[in-house]
Amino acid sequence: MVANQTLKAVIFDLDGVITDTAEYHYLAWKAIAEELGIPFTREFNENLKGVSRMDSLKLLLSQAETPIAYSDAELDQLADRKNKLYVELIEKITPADLLPGVTDFVKEIRSSGVKTGIASASKNAPTVIHRLGIEDQFDVIVDVNTLKNNKPDPEIFLTAAAALGADPADCIGVEDAVSGVDAIKAAGMFAVAIGNAAHFPHADVVLDSTSQLNFGVLKAKFEGQ
Repeated sequence: MVANQTLKAVIFDLDGVITDTAEYHYLAWKAIAEELGIPFTREFNENLKGVSRMDSLKLLLSQAETPIAYSDAELDQLADRKNKLYVELIEKITPADLLPGVTDFVKEIRSSGVKTGIASASKNAPTVIHRLGIEDQFDVIVDVNTLKNNKPDPEIFLTAAAALGADPADCIGVEDAVSGVDAIKAAGMFAVAIGNAAHFPHADVVLDSTSQLNFGVLKAKFEGQ
């Protein structure tokens, strides 16, 4: 990181950073696993964080005692079934589901003139953001339907930076998944991870929870002060 570098944008993952929809994903995947007779635990569910829906489905199916070869059409049907279950669950989301510290953190960023973006692998990100009532707090929400590659590929963060008119080196990325942090670093950005420090050896800053997000502190670390 170059000293006195100017921060232009902060780009957020959604799940686990802005709000916690992990429980809804877990319940939806668990329902699919039970339908297929596949064991599914919270521990295994950790492997699906930050992973695309189809790749998550393939990981789930790999846990079957007797593997079954599914056609592309059957895989699509299972993925769609999981998504419908998830969409039903997230209808319960309200602004009260914003994670601690996030509202003030985003306000501090925007009041300083720094831009904000969402780089979520979830196709349901617009729905969740609408339910949270925070559409006007983000300058860009990346449409994952336009992307070719999933995290840890940096495409989603590079796309967000380009849409914000910011050089990746002038951006902070905030993530709670290892694949997401890897994507941020591959994009050439400063990475802030939320979670257990042992899981994020490549992050520039690791915080235990979103309640520790402090714009002034992170900006100073970013700029090398």
